[in-house]
Amino acid sequence: MDQMDQDQNTLKITNVLSDPTRFSIYQYVSKHHKNVTVQEIAEQFNIHPNVARLHLTKLEDVRMIVSETQKTGKGGRPSRFYALSNEVIQLQFPFRDYQRLAKMSIEALAEFGDIGTDAIKKIGYKYGRQSAEQYVQQFQFDVSKATIQEKVKMIEQVAINQGLNPEIVYNEEMEQIEFSVYNCTFKELMNDYSMSLCSMHHELFKGIFSLFLGEHILREDTKLTDPQSRACSYTVIKINS
Repeated sequence: MDQMDQDQNTLKITNVLSDPTRFSIYQYVSKHHKNVTVQEIAEQFNIHPNVARLHLTKLEDVRMIVSETQKTGKGGRPSRFYALSNEVIQLQFPFRDYQRLAKMSIEALAEFGDIGTDAIKKIGYKYGRQSAEQYVQQFQFDVSKATIQEKVKMIEQVAINQGLNPEIVYNEEMEQIEFSVYNCTFKELMNDYSMSLCSMHHELFKGIFSLFLGEHILREDTKLTDPQSRACSYTVIKINS
């Protein structure tokens, strides 16, 4: 896509998102890890289904969401379901190519082999730890006095601030934390650098968890790069809360 096409696409997206209701609908779809229907959107935002359908269509026109028809198993006509697209939306004025910079940086580190891989992991852990520390300092939380449930809430908010679209649950019976992220902030680079970036993300999560939980084991269960997987999911075990 050349610069003129990029500018035109940016203009289309900003026009679509200029409507407050439409922007809220996009946020709603992006934060729900399931398909939504016109009727669900209509009820959620107290608008007529035809208006809800119009908003969803405009979002689909700029490839921010996608839709498909599915049979409901109840007979009658198939229903149309909407979900967040895999399109990476970037709005920058003037244009900045940070994606290329990230690619160049990863390539440079990869040239150093195991030393470069270790550096990527250390950077991930450091950034995750710093993000958690900044959040705690900003709101003046005393982590040492927080319950495990309060710590889980804090971890969730740090992950939200990272744009990870997380889902986190504390399994009290198993004394484990089940943690999933539905957005990879590096996904446009994953095809070429999945091993390096997955390692960095894993260490980033360990850095976040370390501030709240101390020593722990972070087990990776699924990856967004796995076939049919909708999330990167982890289990935190051996929690020293």
